[in-house]
Amino acid sequence: MVALLALAVSSCSRKSEEPMREIQTTDTSTNQQIFQVKGEIKEIKPDGKTAVIKHEEVPNFMPAMTMPLEVKNTNELRGLKAGDVVSFRMIVTDSDAWIDQVQKLNEPRKLSELPSKSSALRVVRDVDPLKVGHPLPNYHFTNELGQAVSTSQFKGQALAFTFFFIKCPYPTFCPLMSGNFAEAQNKLLAMPNAPTNWHLMSITFDPESDTPAALKAYAEKYKYNPKHWNFVTGDLVEITAIADQFGETFGNEGGTIVHNLRTVVVDAQGRVQKIIPENKWTSDELVAEIIKAAQAKP
Repeated sequence: MVALLALAVSSCSRKSEEPMREIQTTDTSTNQQIFQVKGEIKEIKPDGKTAVIKHEEVPNFMPAMTMPLEVKNTNELRGLKAGDVVSFRMIVTDSDAWIDQVQKLNEPRKLSELPSKSSALRVVRDVDPLKVGHPLPNYHFTNELGQAVSTSQFKGQALAFTFFFIKCPYPTFCPLMSGNFAEAQNKLLAMPNAPTNWHLMSITFDPESDTPAALKAYAEKYKYNPKHWNFVTGDLVEITAIADQFGETFGNEGGTIVHNLRTVVVDAQGRVQKIIPENKWTSDELVAEIIKAAQAKP
């Protein structure tokens, strides 16, 4: 079954009348940046320290997105609820990010009611969710070298893949996924008696912007080894299908990019071994899963 969804990966977001601005870049030890941001709360997580916020574009840093943002002090979110429009500081270092000074604003309209300049049709396939033990279907992509690759060619190897897009700068999201993969790669290559039948794959869900040339430049920042790690793009229908099978969602809603995080490990027999949600995992955990997957027997 083929369905049409009014979604797009690329963002064309509305800027506020008072553009958000970077207000501090003073901590050179961590390259700390502080931005003043405005957004609408979509959800307060049960942990009391995470708010899913639909925020406007942060100029010179990131596009408009809907994403879970954490506070250091749960008092920051006390009394707030879904639908509240808030201002807050976004503090970003090389390896971490959080928000503070969260204040409710009196807004005449919610951000979700503001007009969007982005509208496109996305064709998707109707696919079934995959669970641990299920075989991974064959998917076709193009890697950072412009070469055709498919998931079936990694049969006999442990395959770990995750999803990202180049323009995502928030250190605990896409950059963390790429950083964890880089650490896992380096640990496996340096480990005595480690298996050699393993491969990493980073799948972009922004194929319009993330061309093979752009992916190669991005990959080189992480000192990737193309024999064991590829950054891939492809047809959006193909990317959407594999994402849907593992609960990875992405798109453009009201001019803001929305996505979650998924990392998947497939064993050497082509069976799903592990589906890792969100970002609360380490490279050591991934290495252990890859070693296990590489040893899988029929």
